[in-house]
Amino acid sequence: MIRKEEALNYHSRGRKGKIEVCATKPCTTQRDLSLAYTPGVAEPCREITKEPNQVFNYTAKGNLVAVISNGTAVLGLGDIGPEAGKPVMEGKGVLFKRFADIDVFDIELNTKDSDEFIKAVQLMEPTFGGINLEDIKAPECFYIEEQLKEMLDIPVFHDDQHGTAIISGAALLNALELQGKNIEDVKVVFSGAGAAGIACADLYISLGVKHENLYLVDSKGLVYNGRTKGMNPYKERYANGDKEASLEEVMVGADVFAGVSIGGLVTKEMVKSMNDNPIIFAMANPDPEITYDDALDARKDIVMATGRSDFPNQVNNVLGFPFIFRGALDVRARAINEEMKIAAVKSLADLAKEDVPDSVIKAYGGEALRFGKEYIIPKPFDPRVLIWEAMAVAKAAVSTGVARQPIQDWDAYQKNLESHLGRSYEVMRFVIDKAKQKKKRLVFPEGEELQILRAIQQILEENIAEPMLIGNPEKINKIAADNNIEIKGATLVDPHKFRKHDKYAATLHELRQRKGLTMNACKRLLLNEPNVLGVMMVREGDADAMLSGVNHYYPEVIRPALQILETGKDKKIVAGLYAMVMKDETLFFADTTVNTNPSAETLAEVAILTADEVRHTFDIEPRIAMLSYSNFGSVRNAETIRVATATQLVKERRPDLEIDGEMQVDPALDFDLLNDQYAFSTLKQRANVLIFPSLEAGNIAYKLMSRVGGGEAIGPILVGLEKSVHVLQRHSDVDTIVRMSAIASIDAE
Repeated sequence: MIRKEEALNYHSRGRKGKIEVCATKPCTTQRDLSLAYTPGVAEPCREITKEPNQVFNYTAKGNLVAVISNGTAVLGLGDIGPEAGKPVMEGKGVLFKRFADIDVFDIELNTKDSDEFIKAVQLMEPTFGGINLEDIKAPECFYIEEQLKEMLDIPVFHDDQHGTAIISGAALLNALELQGKNIEDVKVVFSGAGAAGIACADLYISLGVKHENLYLVDSKGLVYNGRTKGMNPYKERYANGDKEASLEEVMVGADVFAGVSIGGLVTKEMVKSMNDNPIIFAMANPDPEITYDDALDARKDIVMATGRSDFPNQVNNVLGFPFIFRGALDVRARAINEEMKIAAVKSLADLAKEDVPDSVIKAYGGEALRFGKEYIIPKPFDPRVLIWEAMAVAKAAVSTGVARQPIQDWDAYQKNLESHLGRSYEVMRFVIDKAKQKKKRLVFPEGEELQILRAIQQILEENIAEPMLIGNPEKINKIAADNNIEIKGATLVDPHKFRKHDKYAATLHELRQRKGLTMNACKRLLLNEPNVLGVMMVREGDADAMLSGVNHYYPEVIRPALQILETGKDKKIVAGLYAMVMKDETLFFADTTVNTNPSAETLAEVAILTADEVRHTFDIEPRIAMLSYSNFGSVRNAETIRVATATQLVKERRPDLEIDGEMQVDPALDFDLLNDQYAFSTLKQRANVLIFPSLEAGNIAYKLMSRVGGGEAIGPILVGLEKSVHVLQRHSDVDTIVRMSAIASIDAE
């Protein structure tokens, strides 16, 4: 429950409101100022004068949407005026930015005259790449949108109409599938004939509902042929029947109820009067036409959705407008047409049937989310919505000829969309694409873990690796089947039927006989310790890499790896690092997991191993800072000398590496400061590899950056072993497992 004071404080504390304008180019020097404004700004002006479409290349127009309202139908508050509606429009801007990285100016017009409103918007067309109309009352909203769509050469979209229609349309397709009903046969009853009601009716007809099976009910009852009270041309199109009827009467025998009206209109008895396996979308906010609990109490065979987030199947417009505009803007569409809306509907319906990422499950309290009666549409915080919906909309725009700039390479466009989700998606897309080219055999000792199986499905779908699962095949297959997980293509390894058991035992005994292991103990370990079997498979060449740790502590996984595998050629130690993905760059922190109090020799080796990993896996040229609390001898003691010595060792052994130290974090990450105070430094740019003087410092630093620094940690990445073995953090989510699978596959080279 949101309290009044909490809501008011949210909007008023600190900087007032919810939005600000941020510069995307530097403006810190006189030269920057000259480029940003006069005289430099004249050059793009001249180019746009010669070719008007260059405005998309030299300005923000192509990623700028206007959210425009006159405040005549704000949420459930009614006609409260443009000023009172402004918090909602700012909020809309926040959602555009948060979910689709689209910039917004919110504009509140002080007029109820539709033609004045239209003229004002028309005059602003040169500024924007798209127009999102918001909170304008019916029937004026229909006229305003129709006229603007005719006049403007950019997309115009009234979200109150089409947003609700698109999201509920996706829910309808999936609900019909679950209820075993054909869309052409169902009787649909609408409560509410305003902007959302009419738009939903229009879209449902486009999806296949027959006109004669659709009934519109407003505050005066059924919209029927010959009715004169409260009618307009938009309602006339849906007149059905020839006499008065109440909502209660019309709902008898209905298959679908769609409510976009006011709370409390529908009773349990009305729900009971509906056809078998009914569908109820009670979308009035904040109070639905019938509560979720009352509807389920009346009927156990229903599929229900509401507009509320505290019940399953929330029809939330944020699933629509950001992603629809993303796709439309990216192809510079002239309009958002019916085909683009249908594409959005079908993409959302299809996505709801996919396995739900852990990040989404965590965002919603850890509840299980799987396609069924309580999950018929995706959740707003599902990052895949951007990719699925924007791609579908963009493709529809291209195929219907409204795209000024058709996309030629859809794979590249998908990667571009992922970049809007954050740098980690962009970084890992590169790594995953690289892993696909390797297609290594990747063994998972925890083959019976649900998280691993969910990751395996994604690994197989994306063709990242050839997974091998250690465990009881019957148990693995049952877990997969019970959770609707497809693992066809994975190799199942039963320790009790493994054909090389005796050979592995002999090899393990030879390795560890002077460490207290008898032959019988080796055989037992291979049967009962899947991590030992996994490491042996990698050692003996029956797998290329191993990934484990979801349900094991770090030492339980790394210990057999260190006991059975040797360090790589010319390598002396093993270390752990994290890739810290920041907003504008990726930093690498080491050592964060293995070496507690490293000597100068060990620190030097950590730096070399990390640099090689950064080059090999991420294709990033390393620039190494050896960190301390001293800058180039400003403090002289055993600790700072140790770091300085390590720096010199790296320079001697690997002159190809750009490295310096010992230094504090400040000059390492502020090149202007480094260049000003320590011009002698061999670093030519800001460092991107940070080598910490101890495991304690590195571990604290990466966790701090993850929690409060805005960085996303990818790892831990184990370096130094002759073979590719990586240790997951306990309870890693599916995304992390998939990412580490790609890294393990690349490291197998």
